[in-house]
Amino acid sequence: MSSKIYVGNLPYSVTDSTLESNFSEFGAVTSAKVMMDRDTGRSKGFGFVEMASAEVAQAAITGLHGMSVDGRSIVVNLARPREDRSGSGGSGSGGYSASNRQDTGYGTGGYGGGRY
Repeated sequence: MSSKIYVGNLPYSVTDSTLESNFSEFGAVTSAKVMMDRDTGRSKGFGFVEMASAEVAQAAITGLHGMSVDGRSIVVNLARPREDRSGSGGSGSGGYSASNRQDTGYGTGGYGGGRY
């Protein structure tokens, strides 16, 4: 069992240090990170906590899931592994490419290039 925990529905006031202190009641915290929006610098409302062992992580999940923090009921569960995002958007292997579309037809329909 993993010791990495997902924490969701966090109030925007929660910081890395407050997240760490809440989880340290259950055992040693390896890391605690609230995810921040790149553009605004504001919390995204979720974060991740890594505990020293799987047993301590399970105790923290049991103890904190559904707890009210600043009026919000937080969601605490095991973090799922990150999904491969290589094909979403951009020019990656599965991303957008005009050659994959059937409705483009550039150069075969006069102005605009449509086939209609």
